[in-house]
Amino acid sequence: MLRKRIHDMKIVDRNYEPPSDWMEWEKPYYTSYNECVCRIVGLLQSYLMNTKPSSALGMLALLTMCLQASMIMVLAHLVMAANGVLSTINFH
Repeated sequence: MLRKRIHDMKIVDRNYEPPSDWMEWEKPYYTSYNECVCRIVGLLQSYLMNTKPSSALGMLALLTMCLQASMIMVLAHLVMAANGVLSTINFH
C-alpha cells in the first residue's frame, strides 16, 4: 500500500506523463499499473484460497523448481561465457 501511495505521488508530480522511452502500448497503463498488478494478485490469491491446500502447495513447489532450474541454466550460460572470454586472454 505504501509503494502504491509513493507511486501515485510521483505520478502527480510528473503530471501523469509516462517516460518518453516507453512504447506506445505501455503508455496507457502508466497511471493504472499498480491497480492492474493489485487486481491480478488479488485474483491469484482468491484462486489459491479456493483450492485445496495440497494443490496450492504443489503449484508453489512446481514454481519453485522451475525458477531454480532457470537460475541454474542462466548461471551455466554465464560461466560458459566467462570461460570463453577468459580463454582468449593470454596470461604471460
